[in-house]
Amino acid sequence: MRAWAPVLCAVLLAGCSTIRIGYPHLDTYASWTVDEYFDLDPQQKDEFRKRFARLHAWHRYEQLPDYVEFLAQTKARLKRGFTREDALWVTEGVMQRYRIAVGHAAGDAAALLMTVTPEQLDKLKQRWDKVNRRFNREYRLGENVAEQRRATGRRVLARIRDWVGHLDDAQERRILAWGAELPLMHAARHQDRMRRQREFLQLMAQRDDPARFAARLRHFLLNWEEGRDPAYHKLFNEWTIQQADLYVAVYHLLLPHQRAAVVDQVQGYIDDLTRLARRPAAQATAER
Repeated sequence: MRAWAPVLCAVLLAGCSTIRIGYPHLDTYASWTVDEYFDLDPQQKDEFRKRFARLHAWHRYEQLPDYVEFLAQTKARLKRGFTREDALWVTEGVMQRYRIAVGHAAGDAAALLMTVTPEQLDKLKQRWDKVNRRFNREYRLGENVAEQRRATGRRVLARIRDWVGHLDDAQERRILAWGAELPLMHAARHQDRMRRQREFLQLMAQRDDPARFAARLRHFLLNWEEGRDPAYHKLFNEWTIQQADLYVAVYHLLLPHQRAAVVDQVQGYIDDLTRLARRPAAQATAER
């Protein structure tokens, strides 16, 4: 499922070239990612490639047109003036589309996970340990509150630069300050990640019946909020709203040419996804 993240969240995190260049090769990235986590044997790798090829084709020709429409609506909201409701609408729209892709992939994922051995689960746990340590470093969880806030502000500023380009000193100071005021939720987020990892291992221990396992896996993948600590759930909701307010404030801080750059970025996604979604016959006709 991690292989879909760069595509489904690119409208928030990446550049247009990432989609244009990376999407046609998503199968290679997906194969590399799943092998890094499970150390698949040759038969498993072949089965994964076959299943992912079908999933990739479905996503490209059935889902990307919906992404184009979603981005067109996002562009319209930006041009008329961005609000908290717009920011939350974008966030929810990304998650809805992620759920669709994951729901479609769940059956194939279950079939492949039925073949995973205890040794491969040990490989998974080793990889998780590495990822969890990196998460702690990135979010400065072992440091004081002030450093964690500074790190959050820097991450927000970097993301805005990706969209806008150059910011003047006054804009950067405001954005850093706003980012540092977001709720400190990454320690709780880390604990929730650990909970999900434990639940997945428990799920993998219940693979006696393929149909029952497939149903449980699908539920697990689509209902990640279940089992959250109530305090974390409350904090996460507060963080989501405050982050939306931050991006709205940043958008209205931008100068006209900077806002135009954001709109142009969205149009770039629309153009790239439109081209990627063309079926081969339509592509050939368009090129003639």
